[in-house]
Amino acid sequence: MTAAPEPVRSKLAQLPDKPGCYLFRDRNGEIVYVGKAKSLRKRVRSYFDAARMARESPKRRGMVKCFADLEWIEVPNEAAALLTEGQLIAQYRPRFNTALRDDKRYLALRAWTHLDCPRFSECRIVRDDGDEYFGPFPSSTVVHVVRDFAERRWGLRKCDAAAPDAETHRHCLDDRIAQCSAPCVGAVSPEDYRARFEAACEFLRRGDPAVTASLAEEMRAAAAAQDFEKAARIRDTLEALRKMVEERARVVRTPSLARDLARKGCAQLAEALRLPAPPRVVEGFDISHLGGLETVASMVACVDGVTTPQRYRHFRIKTVAGIDDPASIAEVVHRRYARLLEEQKPLPDLVMLDGGITQLRAARAALARLGLADLPTVGLAERFEILVVDWPDGTGELVLPKDCEAMKVMIRLRDEAHRFAITYNRNSRLKRIRESALDEIEGVGPARKAALLKRFGSVRRIAEADPADVAAVSGIGPALATQIVDTARRNVGNAPPSNRV
Repeated sequence: MTAAPEPVRSKLAQLPDKPGCYLFRDRNGEIVYVGKAKSLRKRVRSYFDAARMARESPKRRGMVKCFADLEWIEVPNEAAALLTEGQLIAQYRPRFNTALRDDKRYLALRAWTHLDCPRFSECRIVRDDGDEYFGPFPSSTVVHVVRDFAERRWGLRKCDAAAPDAETHRHCLDDRIAQCSAPCVGAVSPEDYRARFEAACEFLRRGDPAVTASLAEEMRAAAAAQDFEKAARIRDTLEALRKMVEERARVVRTPSLARDLARKGCAQLAEALRLPAPPRVVEGFDISHLGGLETVASMVACVDGVTTPQRYRHFRIKTVAGIDDPASIAEVVHRRYARLLEEQKPLPDLVMLDGGITQLRAARAALARLGLADLPTVGLAERFEILVVDWPDGTGELVLPKDCEAMKVMIRLRDEAHRFAITYNRNSRLKRIRESALDEIEGVGPARKAALLKRFGSVRRIAEADPADVAAVSGIGPALATQIVDTARRNVGNAPPSNRV
């Protein structure tokens, strides 16, 4: 993997192996590229594959160099990813999405609401012109059938004249076959026609079970009368309407919408936890170890409900031996907030712990020793996803719906703390294993080992180095350099792959 900027690098490991859309931002925070993928993990990581990017055009490589941050949106399938990509490009107009910026690949329905005699039309460009648009849809068949149904059912005109009149009506067949209410010749009043049009738009916005139930009854009646052509036509209409409803139900979680939902979750948390205001900054802690060895802790944070990797920290546990998560939590909480007090930096609005009442009480005791007994603290018990609280009037458990925004904020933060702790623990163990390889080499003592690691940073980089570069380190000659590189390569080859990107 080639080097990625820190905000991107910290998120690559979190990418799911699922369909979705990804958004890259530049250093100014502007969205510069939107893409879709069958697998977010594979597609996004490919941008930082050195071998692949070496084969790309200079323009493509220049684009990747502009990427400074990453966001993504999971969707149910590839069709939803296609739609979401188009909507995001239409909304943000990223400068590197020149081919799709006008949304030419998708059909939508335009409601010409600004006309005195409004109508529907199909289009491929969604503009901010005051009219209302429905879609876009991945299937042109759905658009055609839905438009035809709306026009027939509510008697709307199909002609494209801006202001239809008697001359327009003279060439029209729709009135004669009872498919249009003929506003052009006053068969209905302008107010009545406008009401019909609004009813059709409302159906496209929200649907109407009564309408679809009526259609289903018509289909059954046609089948019973052996009018199978009519039954098949109604069946196709029902199928198109079902697909329209499904697409409408797939609310696209754009970054702005995701932030709005996260803020809503913080407001729900304030109410559930008896906080005076929604917590703007929440810090979460987790402990990771391997059988009581290499015990480490993670601290992650979210601002207004959105995880903020720039605030993440990790700790090595110094005072606890063996497996004792409550004591480890107490140590890291004390260290974190003693330092904030010492540096006179702002405290978070809420502290979250991955654990139950035992971990919560250990953290509360550590905060009390610092004079921070009033700092709101909550535990999240993983087994049943229950919030554990320790209020002045006693401890308790809060059971909130898992799909409520408050629980989504808490679970997202807890999962981040868990992931960050495990990653740090694993990397610490791998580093210790790899660096111990230098101890096998006769003639490499603590001083030479320190000089090598200072120069190259890790055993893996020593393995990748030219022996002449290793020999240039003070106290290392050509013969010893060759032995060091050979030993490093043997150890790195047998070790798990590096997580460095």
